[in-house]
Amino acid sequence: MAIHIPRGTQDILPGQVEKWQLIEKKARELCERYQYREIRTPIFEHTELFQRGVGDTTDIVQKEMYTFTDRGDRSLTLRPEGTASTVRSFVDNKMFGNATQPVKLYYMGPMFRYERPQAGRFRQFVQFGVEALGSSDPAIDAEVISLAMNLYREMGLTKLKLVINSLGDKQSRANHRDALINHFQPRIGEFCSDCQNRLIKNPMRILDCKQDREHELMKSAPSIIEFLNDESRQYFEKVQKYLSALDVPFEIDPNLVRGLDYYNHTAFEIMSDAEGFGAITTLCGGGRYNGLVEEIGGPETPGIGFAMSIERFLAALDAEGVELPITTDIDCYLVGLGDEAKDYTVSLLHQLRKAGFTAERDYLDRKIKTQFKAADRLQARFVAVLGDNELRANKINVKTMATGEQTEVELDTFIETLKELCN
Repeated sequence: MAIHIPRGTQDILPGQVEKWQLIEKKARELCERYQYREIRTPIFEHTELFQRGVGDTTDIVQKEMYTFTDRGDRSLTLRPEGTASTVRSFVDNKMFGNATQPVKLYYMGPMFRYERPQAGRFRQFVQFGVEALGSSDPAIDAEVISLAMNLYREMGLTKLKLVINSLGDKQSRANHRDALINHFQPRIGEFCSDCQNRLIKNPMRILDCKQDREHELMKSAPSIIEFLNDESRQYFEKVQKYLSALDVPFEIDPNLVRGLDYYNHTAFEIMSDAEGFGAITTLCGGGRYNGLVEEIGGPETPGIGFAMSIERFLAALDAEGVELPITTDIDCYLVGLGDEAKDYTVSLLHQLRKAGFTAERDYLDRKIKTQFKAADRLQARFVAVLGDNELRANKINVKTMATGEQTEVELDTFIETLKELCN
């Protein structure tokens, strides 16, 4: 019986993986410019971390986590997102005491959520995200958002829409919470069971419900913007001012609430406006989470960050018809004719690679015509043909594939000659 790949996962094969590598390389380069440094955390954590950090009223914690008990009877969970793990590491390693503040980090790696697989959404997916911890300056909110936008832009996306909102401080959220309860409570029986459970625990999450999004009470629900106090309003206005200064266009969406419990003040999503991208247009989301560090056991520390799916990034590139500059050609393909020559090409191939060339040879004992076809498939710039007679004469024939020109060179100077031809 054949064993197939688990549902909701994917094999990323040669020909596609190069696109992933290009995005990952660009993300790392951009983070270096912005002075964010990479952090790598475990793929599984104690379940309590996500219950406390992500929020036990969220869909992620209630429905989507891969949780198991280990042999020590400890509850562990495959990480469903990167922020909680990053903040846990920040606290564990006492990075709040670093001389350089704020602490600016980025991560890239697989996450796991049990949800219905669909286009661009998998049960194992790869996230790239950044977190800036230690600053409550609205300028860093704008910086984090601009980093995400610039990554998309520099990879060639143009049909982007940034929506922002303010969730306010604790007092603003408390006032808004009371208003939401009063708004929904008389007719909460018309909503799904999840919304009914969230009414008292976290009524703002009702606004994020996919099942009841068309209910008339959703359209008339009180907006958080109406409940912002002066401090929260001024903070939000500064974020907008800085985004404009960074040439990042945006729209304000008073109904935008993030799906995680730890957000306050700035919340944002970046969406694709590309035709045919699909019903779910969100590419990236994030926001400010003052209070999360304390929840995980650290000192009072403000933070802001975002996460984006690489799978959805690639889907957006496809939707806009962006061709990534993938190069799969090689510098030289070695053809050995005769037993002695074939044996010699083993060490010659090694010398080429040590000299920095991308190079390959035949391992299937194929005829010369078939080897040239293999060189064509690999898009080799040069094919070097070595026979037993040439080996004894210390010669090798080099063919430039683009022009068909052939040159006989001294075997001793072959690598130096190839360097000159490549320049």
